[in-house]
Amino acid sequence: METMSRSLSKSSGEVLTSSSNHFSRRSGSIDDHDEETLTWAALEKLPTFTRLRTTIIQPHELVDVTKLGVGDRQKFIDSVFKVTDEDNEKFLKKFRSRIDRVGIKLPTVEVRFEKLTIEADCHIGKRALPTLPNVALNIAERGLRLFGLNFAKTTKLIILREASGIMKPSRMTLLLGPPSSGKTTLLLALAGKLDPSLKVTGRVTYNGYGLEEIVPQKTSAYISQNDVHIGVMTVQETLDFSARCQGIGTRYDLLSELVRREKDAGILPEPEVDLFMKSIAAGNVKSSLITDYTLKILGLDLCKDTMVGDEMTRGISGGQKKRVTTGEMIVGPTKTLFMDEISTGLDSSTTYQIVKCFQEVVRFTDATVLMSLLQPAPETFELFDDIILLSEGQIVYQGPRDHVLSFFEACGFKCPDRKGTADFLQEVTSRKDQEQYWADTTKPYIYIPVSEFSKQSKTFHVGANLENELSVPYDRFKSHPASLVFNKHSVPKSDLFKICWDRELLLIKRNAFFYVFKTVQIIIMALITSTVYLRTGMGTKDENDGAVYIGALIFSMIANMFNGFAELSLMIQRLPVFYKQRDLLFHPPWTFTLPAFLLSIPVTIFESVVWVSITYYLIGFAPEFIRYVKHLLVIFLTQQMAGSIFRFTAATCRSMILANTGGSLVILLLFLLGGFIIPRGEIPIWWKWAYWVSPMAYTYDALTVNEMLAPRWMNQHSSDNSTKLGLAVLEMFDAFTDPNWYWIGVGGILGFTILFNILVTLALAFLNPLEKPQAIVTKEKTEEIRAVSGSESEISYAKRGMVLPFTPYTMSFDNVNYYVDMPKEMKEEEGAKDKLQLLREVTGVFRPGVLTALMGVSGAGKTTLMDVLAGRKTGGYIEGDIRISGFPKRQETFARISGYCEQNDIHSPQVTVRESLIYSAFLRLPKEITKDEKMRFVDQVMELVELKSLKDAIVGLPGITGLSTEQRKRLTIAVELVANPSIIFMDEPTSGLDARAAAIVMRTVRNTVDTGGQVIYAGPLGQNSHNIIEYFQAIHGVQKIKEKYNPATWMLEVSSMAAEAKLEIDFAEHYKTSLLYEQNKKLVKELSTPPQGEKDLYFSTQFSQSLLGQFKSCLWKQWITYWRTPDYNLARFFFALVAALMVGSIFWKVGTKRDNANDLTKVIGAMYAAVLFVGVNNSTSVQPLVAVERTVFYRERAAKMYSVLPYALAQVVCEVPYVLFQTTYYTLIVYTMLCFEWTMVKFFWFFFVSFVSFLYFTYYGMMAVAITPNQQVAAVFAGAFYGLFNLFSGFLIPRPRIPKWWVWYYWICPVAWTVYGLIVSQYGDVEDTIKVPGMMNDPTIKWYIKNHYGYDPNFMSSIAAVLVGFTVFFAFMFAFGIKMLNFQQR
Repeated sequence: METMSRSLSKSSGEVLTSSSNHFSRRSGSIDDHDEETLTWAALEKLPTFTRLRTTIIQPHELVDVTKLGVGDRQKFIDSVFKVTDEDNEKFLKKFRSRIDRVGIKLPTVEVRFEKLTIEADCHIGKRALPTLPNVALNIAERGLRLFGLNFAKTTKLIILREASGIMKPSRMTLLLGPPSSGKTTLLLALAGKLDPSLKVTGRVTYNGYGLEEIVPQKTSAYISQNDVHIGVMTVQETLDFSARCQGIGTRYDLLSELVRREKDAGILPEPEVDLFMKSIAAGNVKSSLITDYTLKILGLDLCKDTMVGDEMTRGISGGQKKRVTTGEMIVGPTKTLFMDEISTGLDSSTTYQIVKCFQEVVRFTDATVLMSLLQPAPETFELFDDIILLSEGQIVYQGPRDHVLSFFEACGFKCPDRKGTADFLQEVTSRKDQEQYWADTTKPYIYIPVSEFSKQSKTFHVGANLENELSVPYDRFKSHPASLVFNKHSVPKSDLFKICWDRELLLIKRNAFFYVFKTVQIIIMALITSTVYLRTGMGTKDENDGAVYIGALIFSMIANMFNGFAELSLMIQRLPVFYKQRDLLFHPPWTFTLPAFLLSIPVTIFESVVWVSITYYLIGFAPEFIRYVKHLLVIFLTQQMAGSIFRFTAATCRSMILANTGGSLVILLLFLLGGFIIPRGEIPIWWKWAYWVSPMAYTYDALTVNEMLAPRWMNQHSSDNSTKLGLAVLEMFDAFTDPNWYWIGVGGILGFTILFNILVTLALAFLNPLEKPQAIVTKEKTEEIRAVSGSESEISYAKRGMVLPFTPYTMSFDNVNYYVDMPKEMKEEEGAKDKLQLLREVTGVFRPGVLTALMGVSGAGKTTLMDVLAGRKTGGYIEGDIRISGFPKRQETFARISGYCEQNDIHSPQVTVRESLIYSAFLRLPKEITKDEKMRFVDQVMELVELKSLKDAIVGLPGITGLSTEQRKRLTIAVELVANPSIIFMDEPTSGLDARAAAIVMRTVRNTVDTGGQVIYAGPLGQNSHNIIEYFQAIHGVQKIKEKYNPATWMLEVSSMAAEAKLEIDFAEHYKTSLLYEQNKKLVKELSTPPQGEKDLYFSTQFSQSLLGQFKSCLWKQWITYWRTPDYNLARFFFALVAALMVGSIFWKVGTKRDNANDLTKVIGAMYAAVLFVGVNNSTSVQPLVAVERTVFYRERAAKMYSVLPYALAQVVCEVPYVLFQTTYYTLIVYTMLCFEWTMVKFFWFFFVSFVSFLYFTYYGMMAVAITPNQQVAAVFAGAFYGLFNLFSGFLIPRPRIPKWWVWYYWICPVAWTVYGLIVSQYGDVEDTIKVPGMMNDPTIKWYIKNHYGYDPNFMSSIAAVLVGFTVFFAFMFAFGIKMLNFQQR
C-alpha cells in the first residue's frame, strides 16, 4: 500500500498532462515503455473475474480495486479532480471516449407523461382546523365510510391539470413555477411516489413501459425537499450506506463487455479511467470510490467526517444537509433523476457548481434529469437545455430554453435587460407582477390568465412539435435491455442483512450515552430496591414474610418491564428515515428489525446481569446457585420481551404522543391481568383469556415457583402446621405450585419475544407514516377558484402608510468585538488561546428611512453581528460601544422598540396566521392603543405581507404540516411588524424563497422603510449597484464584472478568501485605509452624541402590557393550542376511558366484598393501579406538547413580549378544565362499577383525590420538560421516578415494613398520599370485621388498615392539603425551570 500511494502521487502529474490519443504513450525512457507493456500483458493473462477487479497504478503495479484503502482513494480523487468543475469535465470526456471507441451504446430512459390530472379532496374553512370536534368527526366519518356511508363534505382541489410532456435523455430540464403550483406533485407523479389517496388520471411511461410494469423506485430516483437523515451518522457513512443498499446496477455488465471488446480490438485504456470504472463496478465494498467522487463534486469532501446532526446534535449546516440528500440518491446506479428544490440554503456560486457537475454527468453519460429550483441565478439558468414552466397546476411552456423568451414576446410580454430570465418567468404569470412586463405600451394592458398562456403554448411551434411527438408512441424495441429495472432489490438479501447489521452496530456505539445512562439508572434502581428489601429485615418464618418476598419479586419484574419504555422514543426517532429508505426500496423491513433484535441481546444480558448481581443476594433470595441462574434467565427474557413489545407499540402508533398513550395502555393491560395485582382465581370470567395472553403472567409464575419451592421454604410448615410454607405462600397468592411451571413460564416469555419481533416487522412493512401535510383552503379562495377568470375586477395595489405613528431612532456602533470561549478541540490545535474572536472592530451606523444590507459569504459572521447588536446572544463576550440616538443601548428598553426576524421561523404550530399576529400585536403594542386600532393594524400588516388569503391557515410544524417555507418566512416578518418597531433586524429573510416570494418579502421591507421604520437586513441587494462595483474594481487585480452578472454574486466572489489569497491582499485592511472608512467614522462620531433636547429611551413599566393583560393574551393562545391539539387531548381522554372501563370490569363490584385481608389488598391494588396509570399517561403525553411550545417561548421572551409568570400560569390553568373533564367521567365510571358506598362525602373525597392526583401528574410531566434540555432526556428523567413512585406507594410494601432509612421517601412520594387518601376516604370509618391469615380474632377493617398499612382515619384534611401542595409545587417548578434555565445556546 505504501508503495502504491507513493507511486500514485508521483503519477498524478503525468495523469493530468497525458494526451487523449490512446496510442501516444507517456514520454519517458524506452525501458519505462516496455515495462508498462509487460504489465498490461500480465493483466490481460488474468482470468476474467480477477481481471475485472485488477487495475494498474502508475508506474506499473497491479492492484485489486476492492482492497483500496481510504488514503489511496483520497489520493486518487485529489490527483484527478483538482478543480472540481473543470477536471470533472475532462475526466468524463475520457470516460465517454473509452466507451465510444469500442462502439458501446449506453442505456437511456425517455420519460413521457400524457394528460396527467391529479385531484385531492380537502376540507375547507373552519372545518379543516384540527379542533377536538373536527377530529372526532373525521374519525366517525372514517368509521362510517367502512360501511359504505359517506357524509364528508369535501372540496375537490385540482393540483395538476392535463399536463403532458417528454423528458429526453442527455438533456437537463429545469422545472420552474411559483410556490404551490404543483412542482413537487409533478415530480412525485413521474417518480411513481404519489400518495395513494390522490385521484390520478393520465399516464406516465418510461421508454414506453407503464409505471406498473417496471420498478420506478429503482429505475429513477426522486430527491426530496425534506432532509431526513440519521443525526449520529457522518456524511460519508450516510452515503456509503446508501451506495451499498442501491448496489451497482448494470455497471459490472458494462465493464465486462467493454473489457472484452477492448481485448479483441487490442486497445489499452487510460489507467485512471480504468481504475475508476473497475472500482465503482466492484459490488459489496464497505466504502466505494463512487462515494468519494460524489462527495467531491457536491463539495462535501470537507465535512465528510462530520455528523449530519439533528435537533439535538450539532451537525453540518442546512445547505450541506440538502447536498447530503442529493448525494444519497446519486451514489446509486440510477441515471434518471427527479430533483426537488436541491438548492435551498445554498448560495448562488455553490448551486452553480453543483448544477454544472450535473450538466456534465447528463451530457457524458446520457442521463435524464428534471430539476426544480427556486431562485436560479442567470448563470445557473443558462446551464439547462429545456424548461418546463408550471403555474396554478397547468403547464405554461415546455421546450428548449432558447425559445422561451420568444414565446412570451409572442404573447406580448418582454423581459427587461437587467432581469434574470428565471425571475421574469416566475413573475409574468402572476396577477400582481404581470403588468410591468407588458411590451407594447401603445395598447392598453389586459391581464392574461394562466389558462390563456397554456392554450397559446400549444399553438406555438415548440408546443406543436411536442404534440406531434407525443402522438407517436415510443417504440419499446428501441429500449436498451439494461435501461429499466424489473426486480425490487438489486443486492442479494444476505448482503442487505450484513449492511444493516453494520449500521446498527455503528448506531449502538454512537448512542453509547443512552445505554450508559440506562445502565446507571438500572444500578440505582437495583440499589434502592435492595436497601428497601434488605435481607437483614427479611425473615422466612411465616406467610407474611413470604408475602414481602413476593412483593420484591413483583417489583423486580416491574422495574425490568419499565426499563423497555425507553425503546419507544428510540424507535420513533428512527421511523422517518426507515420509511424513506423503505419506500426507496433500499432494504426489506426484516433487515431492519432482525439486526436490532440480535444486537439488543448482549446489551440486555449485560443489564440483567447487573440487576440480578446486585439484587439477588442483597435481598436474600434462595441461596442455591442454580436458582440464581434460573432467576437471571427469567429477568433477561423479560427485558427482551419488554423491548419487543414497546418497539411494536412504536411501530404501530408512529407518533410520540400516540405511542406514549399506546405504551401506557399496553402496560396497564399487562399489569392488571398478570395475576399479581388481582389473583388468578378472582379475575372475572370475561377477562380470563387476557390472563393467558399476558406475558407478565408467565414471568410472575416462573419467578415465584423458582423462589418458593426452594428448600428453605419447603423445609418448614405454615401457620396451620400441615402445609409446607412455600406451597402455602403460593396458594395464598393463587400462583401455580407445580415446579414445571418454571419452564412453561420461560417458554411463554420466549414465545412472546419472538412473536412481537415478527409483529414489529409486519407493522413496519405495511403501515405508512401518519403525518400528512394539508394546505388549508379558505372559503373565499374556493369561491375565487370557481369564479370564471375573465370577469375579475381590477385590484389596485397602492402603497399605504401605516396607521400607528412611531419614533424614528438612529443606531450607531463603534469598534464592536465579540469573543467566545475556545472550543476544546481547537484549544489543542491553536495552542494556549482562551478565546476565539468572531467579530473584529466592526463599525457602522443605521439611519431611519435607509435600508441597510449586511452582506457576506456564509460563515462571514452576519448572524453573529445581528445577534450582538440586537442583544440576542446568550453567551460570549462583547466589547465596543453601541448607541441608540446617541445614548448607550440598554437591552430592556431596546427590546421594546426593535424587532428581530430570525433565520429559523419558530411559531406555535396550532394557531392560525391571523391569531399569531393578533397575539403579537396585543402583547407588544402600547396599552394606550385601543383594541379596534390594534385589529385594524393587524389587518393592514397582513395585506402588506400578502397573507390575507392565508389568514385562517394553521401554521403547523415546519416541513410536516401547515404553511410552506416562504409563507412561514412572511409570517415571521409580519409577527415583528405588528409590534410597530422602530428598528427591525432581519436575518436572511429570503433564504428558501423563489424569486417572486423574495420580491414580495423585499417589497414588504421596502414599504416598511418608506413609512419610516428602519431595517437592518442580511441578504442580497438589487439596483445598479455601481458604487460598490467601482469600489472593488478600483482595487488592483480585481476582475471586472461581466455583462448581466448579478452584482451581489460578483461582489461575494471577488471578496472571497480564495480571491484574497490570489491577490495577496486583506480587504478589511484595505478598507481601513480608504476614504470611505474615514467618512463612515466621521458619521458614527456625529451620531453617537445625542442631539440637543433629546431624552433617553424610557418606559415606566418593563413590558407594554400589565401582568393581567399578559396573562389574558397567553391564556388565549394556550387555550387555542390545546383546543387544536386533538392527538394529545383525544388520546388521553380515550386512555382514561379505556382505563376506567378496564379497572371497572376487572375489579367488578369489589367494594361489596370485604371478607378477608386479600379482598382489601385487591381494593388497594385497584385504586393504586387506576390512579398510577392514568397519571403516568397524563405525565408522558403532555411532554411533547410543552417541548414544542418551549422553543416558541424562547423567541417570545427574547422579544420581551411578557414576563415568565403569566406564561407559565396560562399553561398551568389551561390544563385544569381538561383534567376536570377527564376526572369527572373517570370517577363516575370507576365508582359505579366498583360499587363503593354512595354517600356524598365519600364520593366527593374520591373525586377530589383523583382530580388532584391527575393534575399533579400532568404538572410533573411539564416540570420534567422545563428542567431538562430535550424531550428524550425528559422522558428518561420522568420515567426513573415512576418506578420509585411505584415502589413507595404503600402497595407493594406497606409503610410499617419499609426500613427506617427509606421511610422519609414514603412521606414525599405523591402516589403514596393518593393511595392513603383513597383508602381512608372509603374505609376509614368501617367497623365490619375481616379474616386475616395467622390471626386468631378477626379485627375490624378500621383497625386493620391502621395497624397493617399505617393509615390513620383522622388524617383526611392533612392529606388534602399535602396533595394540593404537590400540585402547586410541580407547577411552580415548571415556572421556575423555564425562567431560570435556558437550554437554547446562541
